[in-house]
Amino acid sequence: MQVRHQIRPLRMLAALFKWFFIAIAIFGISFLVAAYFFIVELDKELPDIEQLEHVQYQMPLSVYSRDGLLIGQFGEKRRIPVPIGEIPKQQLNAFLAAEDERFFTHPGVDYKGLLRAANHLLKTGKKSQGGSTITMQVVRNFLISKEKTYLRKLKEILLALKLERRFSKNEIFELYLNKIYLGQRAYGLAAAAQTYYGKSLSELSLPQQAMLAGLPKAPSLYNPIVNVERATERRNYVLKRMLDLNFISAGQFRQALASKDDAAIQPTVIEFDAPYVAEMARQELLEKYGDDAYTLGLKAYVTVSSGLQQAADNAVRTGLHLYDDRYGYRGLPHKKLAKQSALKSLPAFGDCRQAVVSALSESGFVAMAADGAELMVAWEQVPWRRAEVERFRSKPWQGFFIQPGDIVWLRQLEDGRWALSQIPAAEAALAAVDPFSGAIQAISGGFDFYRSRYNRATQSKRQPGSGFKPFIYAAALEKGFTPASIINDAPIVIADPSQANDWRPENYTRRFLGPTPLRVALRQSINLVSIRLLQDIGIPYALEVAMRFGFEKEQLPGTLSLALGSGYASPLKMAQAYSVFANGGYAVKPYLIERIDDYSGKVVFQANPAGVCRHCSEGLESANSARRVVSPQVNFLMNSLLRDVVERGTATTAKQLGRSDLAGKTGTTNDQRDAWFNGYTQDFAVSVWLGFDNSNSLGRGETGGKAAIPIWMEFMRKALKDKPEMPLVAPDGIVQAYVNPEDGLLLDKSNKNGLWEFFAEETAPKSYSMPKQPEFEWDENAEGLQEALF
Repeated sequence: MQVRHQIRPLRMLAALFKWFFIAIAIFGISFLVAAYFFIVELDKELPDIEQLEHVQYQMPLSVYSRDGLLIGQFGEKRRIPVPIGEIPKQQLNAFLAAEDERFFTHPGVDYKGLLRAANHLLKTGKKSQGGSTITMQVVRNFLISKEKTYLRKLKEILLALKLERRFSKNEIFELYLNKIYLGQRAYGLAAAAQTYYGKSLSELSLPQQAMLAGLPKAPSLYNPIVNVERATERRNYVLKRMLDLNFISAGQFRQALASKDDAAIQPTVIEFDAPYVAEMARQELLEKYGDDAYTLGLKAYVTVSSGLQQAADNAVRTGLHLYDDRYGYRGLPHKKLAKQSALKSLPAFGDCRQAVVSALSESGFVAMAADGAELMVAWEQVPWRRAEVERFRSKPWQGFFIQPGDIVWLRQLEDGRWALSQIPAAEAALAAVDPFSGAIQAISGGFDFYRSRYNRATQSKRQPGSGFKPFIYAAALEKGFTPASIINDAPIVIADPSQANDWRPENYTRRFLGPTPLRVALRQSINLVSIRLLQDIGIPYALEVAMRFGFEKEQLPGTLSLALGSGYASPLKMAQAYSVFANGGYAVKPYLIERIDDYSGKVVFQANPAGVCRHCSEGLESANSARRVVSPQVNFLMNSLLRDVVERGTATTAKQLGRSDLAGKTGTTNDQRDAWFNGYTQDFAVSVWLGFDNSNSLGRGETGGKAAIPIWMEFMRKALKDKPEMPLVAPDGIVQAYVNPEDGLLLDKSNKNGLWEFFAEETAPKSYSMPKQPEFEWDENAEGLQEALF
């Protein structure tokens, strides 16, 4: 009986356990089934890992010169993708030691690490950063967000497992090393090597490799530039892990541990400084691609070569100093260096840099530059204070205008010597265009881009002054005028109902020549002849011709002041217009970007401008030929006139270049607010402007021939080196005739008062000039004179 009572509880307990295990089994199966369907549904929400097959890294926009030098880089993310085969093995080992030692053995998820993280969560209630493999970090960086939730972690695990089945370990590792953020805007290993050490991956030392491998965990906290101590601790931890995993020997470990890290902000990778050009390219690409331009890894190659751009920048700066020197030294910056540590903060603009005077002597003074260099300036290179310099030689620096500790501006001359200088008060710009294609060959928008980003070569709206007259003359030639046509240079009054007073234009010289041939009028830039010429041909026709040369209607006034260049234009627009004269009469459009490559090197854009076949015969132009806008005959006559401006007119200074194929036109506006020279050969159409941004007067006598031509000459001296002279060849339909310069009619060749002139065949004079009758002089003593006359 007692046994029976004992068996019943055992049966009950067994039954209880049976139902308990059944319940557990049911719950387990239900959980697994639910988990299965949950994962199936979750899997539907996961991104497609196939997108990693052709991953496109976010890479900055790079702009290169025509000769392949990097001139600009734009975009927040610095990235240089590299194949894993080009990464040193020891660098790979450093990342394995720091991030995922079992990467090559686990299936994408490190279960030991996950269990360790779960155990830490149970014990402390806090999430652990452990358990995240390199594969899971790739998933996080490429496929899902970085929010810290359990659902996101589950997605990460599922994707990591799928990733490992689809891609090889090396492919996954390569994605990781090219994507990870390593601080200082550097994304990817190669970019970080350049950012912190200025080296390629193959040049890094072991401690530097370990330093980079320690960054992914906390790029800001372990940044060796910002926090050297914490970064070194992290580096040493990575080295110790490498030692424990037998990646390095004990000797290598000790040597690396003793190494002092030399990470520093590296100088820009820009190979050639052309910021105005780079900014123009950036704006154009932004219009073409939108904000994607900053991340697509595009490489844009511009039409500007480094040699010509350097010549343009130097010419602008030299010309501004020439102008500035004529108006004296404006004085010191009137401040002393606060402390020696502030030396590095001394600025540099253009070709000028600040330095601190350290000593004076009878031969000159010594100044310390921002980089610590000692620069010697001879008194001969202090051009403005000759009297004080002479007085100084006898009475050392008592009361002298330069004292030790003064901050001064210096610039280096072509011969290597240093001179006292100053930042020019005026500004200048230069634009050079290939007349046959429209390719921009050089753009200098001002003295220094970092002082003023305003690009005067492309953005300015300045009156072109007399530089616009050739387009009036071209229209007149089309209307039947000739270089020998006579226009009266005499005072003129233009009634203007909208103004209180009538318009009374004047010549620059305020003198009048009377009846004047067009050749002489353009050569001497006579205003009143241009106005009368515009009256004769009509303003509407002149506007139509000017627009053929590339001007927009809104740039041109519909009044007689058009003859004096009262509209507005930029140097680039003027260079474009003068290209027509240089290329034989065709309108070309300036362009800057020659080619665009994508991140893989594939060409995605190639310029194909409508140009002029330089060596083609008339009528045999290419299919993509530019439009002819003036006839060959009119174009030839304009070239003859504009070469004469250089040979005998307002631009004779340019003859110092020693060439016979130079042509162009000076321009000066009212009160000398703008000084221009627009000149060309068959190789270059170049426009130069000099003035003040606020339109102040440049000063009496500061004409285009005085202020702007030196800049043009300085550029062309370099640009035309080794370029052969091109003679002016007359096309069919051009004839020469010996004419009387006083009336433009034919003259007998025996008459020494005539000259040879070019004409379009249909406008050549047909009649001869009537010889002047000699004036009769009264002689009171002549007998019978009255009878003889009457």
